[in-house]
Amino acid sequence: MLAPIFLYIPKDLFEPAATRSFEGAAPGFDLHLGADDHIFDAPVAWKVDVTNTGGALLVAGTVQARCHCACARCLEPAEYDVEGQIEGYFLIPGEQADLDDLEADEFDTLPADHRIDLAPLIQAALVLEVPRVPLCAEDCAGLCPVCGQNLNEGACACAHDEQAAPAGPFAALKDLKLD
Repeated sequence: MLAPIFLYIPKDLFEPAATRSFEGAAPGFDLHLGADDHIFDAPVAWKVDVTNTGGALLVAGTVQARCHCACARCLEPAEYDVEGQIEGYFLIPGEQADLDDLEADEFDTLPADHRIDLAPLIQAALVLEVPRVPLCAEDCAGLCPVCGQNLNEGACACAHDEQAAPAGPFAALKDLKLD
């Protein structure tokens, strides 16, 4: 999990149409998604613009990070660069905001201390961009289903023995004759 990254909203941003840019770097962190562990190296660089839209603050920007995880096919290390879009909408208490086009889960209320935690927005942006099937290379051959040999390092002795291959859920269809 990413540690909190608080962004203090200065008084000048409470004027309608006011905009201000912020940037920074977060420490590295681990993100567990299903069976995959994604490790993001420091720095996790972020840039956001905060704009007063009249009754609310729009936080929009980007995050960039280098990520490491295990290849889904061969379990060797895989690494890749990730760039995501940060977006958040915060209602200003006591102000009227146009919420006609927004669902209840698409906005938050600005806290009384005027601090926004960017960590959940950064994490959400990265979650959307990490590959669902991380690979060490596009042409990764994976592991032999019989002996576990990494087929990127060469063929194994049992690679062509269909009788030795484990029965999969479609094994019963192997001898099906279609006319």
